[in-house]
Amino acid sequence: MCLIEQTSRIETRRLTLRAPALGDAPRLAALMADYDIARMTSRVPHPYDLSHAAGFIEKAQCSDPRLDQNFLLEHEDDGVIGGLGLSTPPGQPPEVGYWVGRDWWGRGFASEALQGALVWASRDWKKRYLVAGHFTDNPASGAVLCRAGFLYTGEVQARHSIARGEEAPTRMMVWVA
Repeated sequence: MCLIEQTSRIETRRLTLRAPALGDAPRLAALMADYDIARMTSRVPHPYDLSHAAGFIEKAQCSDPRLDQNFLLEHEDDGVIGGLGLSTPPGQPPEVGYWVGRDWWGRGFASEALQGALVWASRDWKKRYLVAGHFTDNPASGAVLCRAGFLYTGEVQARHSIARGEEAPTRMMVWVA
């Protein structure tokens, strides 16, 4: 197990964005077992179980914080309700992705978390440019990105979704600080 210290922490009005810990694995596994969440992501398999959650947490703990940051969205009353990741693929700009558990959909948590993360990314992580994408059959995610200041590039890419087991058209967006 890696012990790279992930000290980044973001506070928003209703949420704390913090690094995942091994003790979060059962909660992650329970939330991510929902196919409707997994199918809207590129990297989440379905079915999703405790071993997937533990593997994700270990990978997050071993990542280089200059290139990748993973946060869990923690609500004061409800505990972990989602996740947000910033990753830097080789030779590419940093990309942001996020998800929120079904019970918290439509309540502004994704927008709040993303906006807090963008302030942090600009101020603390020193990033001035991020990309994101959403599957064309997930317009709610596009609305979250637009509210946070992302703009459509006009590009639609075929991106693989592990949960779907196929590629899905993805509308690409960009954010500039």
